[in-house]
Amino acid sequence: MVLEGRYVYPYIPQGLYAELRIAMNCRWRIRKELASLQNQIQRWLKIYFPEHSKVFGRFTGTGNMELLHSAPFPSDLISLGVEGISGIWKQMKLCGIGRKRAQRIYEAAQTSVGCTTGMEAARMKLQILLEDYDAKLQQYERVMQVVENLSSRISAVAELLKIQGLGLVTVAGLFAEIGDIRRFESPRQIQKLAGLSITENSSGKHKGPTEISRRGRSRRRSRLRAILFRAVIPLLAKNREFQLLHRYYTTQQNNPLQKIQSIIAICCKLLRVFYALAIKDLCIQS
Repeated sequence: MVLEGRYVYPYIPQGLYAELRIAMNCRWRIRKELASLQNQIQRWLKIYFPEHSKVFGRFTGTGNMELLHSAPFPSDLISLGVEGISGIWKQMKLCGIGRKRAQRIYEAAQTSVGCTTGMEAARMKLQILLEDYDAKLQQYERVMQVVENLSSRISAVAELLKIQGLGLVTVAGLFAEIGDIRRFESPRQIQKLAGLSITENSSGKHKGPTEISRRGRSRRRSRLRAILFRAVIPLLAKNREFQLLHRYYTTQQNNPLQKIQSIIAICCKLLRVFYALAIKDLCIQS
């Protein structure tokens, strides 16, 4: 925020950071639309082929999607037979799936208890959903190409990606939301922007537990805070330094933190690392 007199003006990124924010906003919107389409396709499958998930697992696999395009109903799969199902995969030159899986799919289709009414309209609806899903995937790939190109122009991104567990989406998302790092004097200011400042819920003589303020550009949900929380999960799974830090926070003798408190502390640690590397990179460039 920029203060001028009694008015507060929101920060508007410029140049590269503006482009990156727009691109990441497009990515966020497309991901939301993809999730909605996935839910609709899964609902369709539960009605017309409820055994699908037991045989296929995730329907988004290449081989599974091709069968949905070619033979969506159990009756279609029965007509194809085991050889016909495996033949579709052979034409696509897919590895790891073959006759055994085709046999399981064929048997599941034979014993399916899915709905058998309104088949033509249901086929049309699924085709439309799949077409929309394919179109959104193409849009997502286009947006990620733009995000990758823009991120490559920020040299600090390469250093941040060396941290095990951090991916391009997280790093690009941080730069998109924070913008020019030089407008902050310390990482604590970014922590306040993300709504991760610690406050105490107290009134009069009552002293409540401390918690994060959740204040930022959005009261209910700060996208920056969401990016940080999502980034911590793979860090705790893949990065030994952050794993040890989490273990220390939750097992220290004096005032051990609960799991969620430790995750918040690690979010703040990640912000400090981000700030240090980004500022160092700018100093080297200047």
